[in-house]
Amino acid sequence: MTSLRPTALNQLFAPITTVPGIGSRLAKLVARVAGERVVNLLWHLPTGLIDRRYTPKIGDAPPGRICTLTVEVLAHSPPPPRNRRVPYRVTCGDATGRITLVFFHAKDDYLERMLPVGETRLISGKIELFDGRRQMTHPDHIVPPDQAHQIMRVEPVYPMTEGLSPKVLDKAVTAAVAKTPDLAEWLDPAYLARQGWPTWQSAVRAVHAPKSEADISPLTPARARLAYDELLSNQLALALTRLKARKRRGRSFAGDGHLRAKVLAALPYKLTGAQQRVLDEIGADMASDDRMLRLLQGDVGSGKTVVALLAMLAAVESGAQAALMAPTEILAQQHAETLRPLTAAAGIRLELISGRLKGAAREGLLADVASGQVQIAVGTHALFQKDIEFADLGLAVIDEQHRFGVHQRLELAAKGRGTDVLVMTATPIPRTLALTAYGDMDVSRLDEKPPGRKPVDTRLVSLDRLDETVAAIQRAVSSGAKIYWVCPLIEESELIDLAAAEERFHHLQQTLGESVILVHGRMKAAEKDAAMAAFQSPGGPSVLVATTVIEVGVDVPDATIMLVEHAERFGLAQLHQLRGRVGRGGKAGTCLLLYAPPLTETAKARLSIMRDTEDGFLIAEEDLRLRGSGEVLGTRQSGLPMFRLADIMVHAELLATARDDARLIVNRDPDLATPRGQALRTLLYLFEQDDAIRTLRSG
Repeated sequence: MTSLRPTALNQLFAPITTVPGIGSRLAKLVARVAGERVVNLLWHLPTGLIDRRYTPKIGDAPPGRICTLTVEVLAHSPPPPRNRRVPYRVTCGDATGRITLVFFHAKDDYLERMLPVGETRLISGKIELFDGRRQMTHPDHIVPPDQAHQIMRVEPVYPMTEGLSPKVLDKAVTAAVAKTPDLAEWLDPAYLARQGWPTWQSAVRAVHAPKSEADISPLTPARARLAYDELLSNQLALALTRLKARKRRGRSFAGDGHLRAKVLAALPYKLTGAQQRVLDEIGADMASDDRMLRLLQGDVGSGKTVVALLAMLAAVESGAQAALMAPTEILAQQHAETLRPLTAAAGIRLELISGRLKGAAREGLLADVASGQVQIAVGTHALFQKDIEFADLGLAVIDEQHRFGVHQRLELAAKGRGTDVLVMTATPIPRTLALTAYGDMDVSRLDEKPPGRKPVDTRLVSLDRLDETVAAIQRAVSSGAKIYWVCPLIEESELIDLAAAEERFHHLQQTLGESVILVHGRMKAAEKDAAMAAFQSPGGPSVLVATTVIEVGVDVPDATIMLVEHAERFGLAQLHQLRGRVGRGGKAGTCLLLYAPPLTETAKARLSIMRDTEDGFLIAEEDLRLRGSGEVLGTRQSGLPMFRLADIMVHAELLATARDDARLIVNRDPDLATPRGQALRTLLYLFEQDDAIRTLRSG
């Protein structure tokens, strides 16, 4: 792919070590905050600024303010030998007074070179008062008068990491900005003029050279231009992927309904209105000759699995096979167990293809899938391994899509001829974010709970009341309840998580004895499954202490209490998912959200939403409003795109425009062959939209 990247971008895609002053040690630190290539520095935007243009005399320099002073170096006072705790002091002055420069752990020869006695220097930094005298500790800049232009400016302030100095990062960003090429314009000229936006190159230069606080706003012309470029690359990539999927001829899977009728007769309840509506939408897609690419968003417990089964049966009735792919072994197993009684009622064969199946048993099962004797296959991503062949895969259902990439869903669909694709998620995604992740799909929503589902009683409890809470749990255990106790996951540190979960486990064991069991992310899959199976079994442990490994899909009908420790650290979507694990078996559920006081106003508002509503879509929209798109759903675990320049809340209108623009482009110039199309190819490379580039290249 790199060889086909436009040569104009080569400098930007060079390693960060090609920037002057960034060696291998600093490169690791820069990579931590920005990324590993020069282009990543362009996207690392300032979050504040320091104005160094204020140049008073020493006598007028106000304490607490950043000032740039012109001073004469008067004297050096190094610390006494072998006592490095005393700072090195340099006395400077002008006609109005004196100031002491203070340095800790500094090298004497370095300071003598930087500040020669008798010479004039410009120094810039914060003025402090110590014993009534002005001082400046570790000035940010020290330069001779002929280099005044280096510091007499407004300096952008960037997000930092430990061990990296602002001066080094500022210099690296400046060098990266200097490498920006003048690229052919990819935006529609009339739209560009109407918005009053600069060219791409001018916009990059402007965002890294703010002159006032207003210039840091995401609404400035330069920032809005770059946000639009990023959103357009995202929407164009999705539109091209969708076009390719649609170009592959589909097939009609109408079915005569006889298998579906048997399953509906075997169900102990009637379908909800929402399930029926969604089935009609899916049925219309499957019956048409175009390939289906549909996202099914269903809140926790809204009955997605039954909808998926009925869709799969439409394919089986048409003489084809279907596959259901889940993100984990335990979830795949659970789907298979839930669906088997229903497929048995319809008289068809459903099999679980597990990674644990070995030898002759595996070979025999794969032969039955390849011959078509297995009509529905359930499994993890193992389903699209090379050794698995289908006789005729008509429908691929992918559960919890955010755990898989676009290319993975395409790979599974490629196992068949004109395969329809249905993607399911129980993570309610705000409409604006759904556009950025699933803009290549039609969307259906299940927004009703099945009959008989009781609301979950949600309460906020301070961690100060932990002892009372444990006592209440003890009473619940003695009356036969099953309880989840979830400890928070600190992304960067599995070991700290594990320590927190283990500590809570031992604490509860002292009170509840052997009825407590522990599950965490560092356990082997088999150990995890065994622990979960024990918890699921009627006579098994009553309390499961876990990090968030239990979040997606695990079904324990007897579980009635969900307790989340440090609930303020979780995303609302995660809390909503966890709450959906209880009250599934017809018994009322309780969710206790334990928080550490004092809560910030935002945290208070977020936890109150959880208490006040069970509508996952409303919760997701509120979470987006309160926290912004960067943190919603915990972007890392949600598979949603990470935007560096766009803010979905601020730039929502630009997202809608970018979507329309992308559709228009793909309709008029699907191969991006026109002059604007060629410039748009550069845009896709610039924002590393690899799937779209592969799509273009493979025609």
